Amino acid sequence: MDSRDTTDMAAHSRQALRGHLDFLYGPAKAAEILPRLEQLIADHQSADPQATVTAWPLDERDVILITYADMLRKPDEAPLRTLEGFLKAHLAPLISGVHLLPFFPYSSDDGFSVIDYRSVNPAVGTWRDVQRIAHSYRLMVDAVVNHISVQSDWFQGFLDGRAPYTNYFVTTDPSADLETVVRPRDRPLLTAFDTPSGVQHVWTTFSEDQVDLNFANPEVLLEILDVLLEYVRRGAQLIRLDAIAFIWKEPGTPSIHLPQTHRIVKLMRTVLERTAPGVLILTETNVPHAENLSYFGDGTDEAHLVYQFALPPLVLHTLTTGDADRLSAWAASLATPSRQTAFFNFLASHDGIGLRPVQDLLSETEIEALVQRTEAHGGAVSHRRVQAGGRRPYELNITYFDALTAPDEMARDAGRAIDRFLVSQAILLSLAGVPGVYFHSLFGSRNDQEGYQRSGQPRAINRQKLAVADLTAELADLHSIRARVFAGMQRLLTARRSAPAFHPQAPQQVMDLGRNVFAIERVPLSNEGPKIVCLHEVHGASARIRLRGRGRDLLSGAMLDLAECSLAPYQVRWIERMS
Repeated sequence: MDSRDTTDMAAHSRQALRGHLDFLYGPAKAAEILPRLEQLIADHQSADPQATVTAWPLDERDVILITYADMLRKPDEAPLRTLEGFLKAHLAPLISGVHLLPFFPYSSDDGFSVIDYRSVNPAVGTWRDVQRIAHSYRLMVDAVVNHISVQSDWFQGFLDGRAPYTNYFVTTDPSADLETVVRPRDRPLLTAFDTPSGVQHVWTTFSEDQVDLNFANPEVLLEILDVLLEYVRRGAQLIRLDAIAFIWKEPGTPSIHLPQTHRIVKLMRTVLERTAPGVLILTETNVPHAENLSYFGDGTDEAHLVYQFALPPLVLHTLTTGDADRLSAWAASLATPSRQTAFFNFLASHDGIGLRPVQDLLSETEIEALVQRTEAHGGAVSHRRVQAGGRRPYELNITYFDALTAPDEMARDAGRAIDRFLVSQAILLSLAGVPGVYFHSLFGSRNDQEGYQRSGQPRAINRQKLAVADLTAELADLHSIRARVFAGMQRLLTARRSAPAFHPQAPQQVMDLGRNVFAIERVPLSNEGPKIVCLHEVHGASARIRLRGRGRDLLSGAMLDLAECSLAPYQVRWIERMS
């Protein structure tokens, strides 16, 4: 790229930044803020200049592991070092990236109430440990920027009346019109705090310990942009914008997905494209499917990746009913707006299985069946507050393995339970998009009832911390549940990484092979090379498939006559078509 191209890009970026700031703060304030933003960008470019990246950086080899920094424990060793060693020993050939859930000092919510955005929690390690992981894997870092801990220096400054923090948080008169505000949890929206200017009611969307930042104050925006760029300098290649849908608040509105919220995401993308063009933005918006898609923008100006939040409850519904029709119809409707975007597919994570994303895809009766199943399988159900003081199920708190497995099934037929679980993971890995696999899903973890009872937090049931020696011993026992699940996951992940048709943006076509089978065909982007027919038996009964031609099963290596192709109960076949 010559100097004229660079100058043109900088001018275009400056114009875009000015447009974003005008929209958010008005022309006068934007003119004041823009030079400071430009200087911020220049400072970070000088500290760690990055080469321009023009191609989409992810392909079929990319699988992101979702994990806490301290998911594994070893005496007298920093958990990040323990995790790094385990990744090298067991997962290096299978994954390309690591989503490290918040590893900062925190006061609650297992890391999502951040005390200091710029520090690593000394209980898990140091920035050097984080960067060692970033050296070997694509690192995803959480930007928990909707809110911050009450124990943070920022909020303590607010409580003391110290500048500049007096306007860093959203305060509202409790008599204001808040009836239409969308509530993600069944907790008070406002929390009262004593300050030198009297009692102030601070917006606390998620809990009384998580105070919401005021992005209507441009000083907050500049502070957060500096934080994001520091994450990039520390090695982040993906930035996950946590709870981003709630970031702009206005009484009298739903205070979710507001135009200012989308504009802030666009501004973040503009800043990153100027500073680190290869870094991707992922928006975390646990909302109905159509609302989720809005964060792609026009396909070039907002998120590169959005979570596929409808997928976990839809796959659970499919495998509990033995009927793939709903999943197939939904999958057939999927599309992204450009080659610069992709879905981030997942089934399990540190959170539970969200129900809002399927409120327009499943009936209330079908959702209630998932609720009852969760409770019967030892899980818990979180609720959210809706208008007029009502409550609705919001999230199923349970491991994905136990959501699919009856309490007594492991004693009766563990093999069937494992096969059913692996079908769910195969569906995840077969779909267009980038797959995210939760640490506990790799090993078929069960509900952590002790952790739930000890903490009183429903989400703790799916966040168990493991002794690395115990996990390693279980994996060495080939008859253990963990070893059997991991062996199945290894086969799936290895096969996926070998086939260009599994590129995140490669087309997919849903095939109608009966409600007992979820079937899609993946086609390489270049249309050169073999197509892959992905067959997943979801009913727990044998099925016969009749297609044309021959193919090779990527999972077993067997050559198949597709006119006489059979599936055993919960069997997966990924077939490379030869003709």
